[in-house]
Order: sequence, then C-alpha cells, then structure tokens
Amino acid sequence: MSKRNKLTEDQYEIAINKGTEMPFSGKYNNEKRKGVYNCVVCNSPLFDSITKYDSGTGWPAFYAPYAENSVNNHEDSSHGMQRIEVRCRVCDSHLGHVFNDGPAPTGLRYCINSLVLNFIEDC
Repeated sequence: MSKRNKLTEDQYEIAINKGTEMPFSGKYNNEKRKGVYNCVVCNSPLFDSITKYDSGTGWPAFYAPYAENSVNNHEDSSHGMQRIEVRCRVCDSHLGHVFNDGPAPTGLRYCINSLVLNFIEDC
C-alpha cells in the first residue's frame, strides 16, 4: 500500500509535503497516558510518553526521541527561518522540528505534529 493510500489528506500533507497542523488542534497535545508514540506511516517507535511535556506551544513536545536512532535531523531553511527538521529514521516522513529551548536533561524540544503520530497506550 502506498503512503498516499495509507494516509489521510492531512497526514499526507504533513508527513510527505512537510506541512504542519494548527497549534492546539492535535489530538495528542494534551495526552497524559503512558505509552509510545509511533510513526503513522511505518509504525516505528518515535517518542516515549516519559519524555513528553507541556511546552505551551500547541504541539506535542518531547525532550528526547524513543531511542537515539529513532529520528533523523535535517537543516531546514524554509519560510525564511533556520530550523532543524525532524524525520522518521525508517521512512523519512516529516514529523516536526527540534529546538534548543527544552527542559533538562537534554535541553531539547521536539515539537511534533499529532497527525503523524499513532499513540499506543501501555497496558
């Protein structure tokens, strides 16, 4: 099954076309349950709920990926800004961006779109 057929139009716009969802609109922005956030495209684990925190920005925020090699970072100079884009290591789907204004212990804020995540609650 192709990515186009597997994803909703909004998911495709973010994961493939590098779009973004409106702040405070994502279903996982206020998610508090324990579990793992997987890639909606390939189902690879991306972030653990243990590293999730409320950044106040309107998108789910994490201070670290699930594992060191869960995501890849890429320079992004689109929209007249210098940012670091975050992509799934396995399928290269766009997830969001990472910033250096997060909490300890990493000081990082992975600002991720809910639409490209699939939450799996711990049993």
